[in-house]
Amino acid sequence: MREVESLQKEVWGCDDRDIAPLTILAATREVGAILIGAFDGPSLIGFAYSFIGRENERTVHHSHMLAVTPSHRNFNLGYRLKSAQRERTLAQGINRMTWTFDPLQSLNAHFNFAKLGVVADAYKINFYGETTSSLLHQIGTGTDRLWVTWPLDSRRVRERLQTKDGSRASILDLDCIARLVRVGPNNVPQRGQSSEVPRPKYLSIEIPADINKLQRESSELAVRWREATRWAFSEAISSGYLIEDFYGSSRNNQSVGVYLLSYGKKVKDFV
Repeated sequence: MREVESLQKEVWGCDDRDIAPLTILAATREVGAILIGAFDGPSLIGFAYSFIGRENERTVHHSHMLAVTPSHRNFNLGYRLKSAQRERTLAQGINRMTWTFDPLQSLNAHFNFAKLGVVADAYKINFYGETTSSLLHQIGTGTDRLWVTWPLDSRRVRERLQTKDGSRASILDLDCIARLVRVGPNNVPQRGQSSEVPRPKYLSIEIPADINKLQRESSELAVRWREATRWAFSEAISSGYLIEDFYGSSRNNQSVGVYLLSYGKKVKDFV
């Protein structure tokens, strides 16, 4: 657990006040929290941590943290840690897991939706406040998060896990779906007009393929993307849409990420 404290600092660059300390890890594990480590020999190189909670009168596990050291990424450890989390949660008789992630991070979006099969029905503005000591939260875009649900024993999730690489064809022509936000020339966000979107069955929200690179090049543009997607997700969810999937796409030799939103569906429809 002391190594978990250190790994949080290594991966996210946060100070002591923003880590989950040994005392919390030890206490919550005694009452059902799941703490899993990935090791290279004796060295901790990754971990996943979730605790039991209540959501809409249902018992769930909330996955608060998953981290892998930079030196051991691209070895599928994140997938293996999530799979171990799923197995241990189901063994406790709990079949749903929740967590949050930054919707501007396309790699995380692909991992969560395409590989794991989550869905999302809530958008949290500045979930951890406007800033934290983490290196991820120092560029002025806040800590907005999508709240996702992982229906652990659903057919959807089983099929995604069997595919493993997350490759699957969209049943829709994404270019024909109304976009609330699209990636314009030079990665500038372009908002759709609400009057042009009379609650069709599907909507899409596009994001840049690499928001981290964009942030390094222009923090002002990164803030514009946060503002545009905050508006789009908030408006869509309040209008009855659920975030169902995420795809990689390209247009004019430009890579983009595309969220697929469906009208009138609920999380229970995917269980």
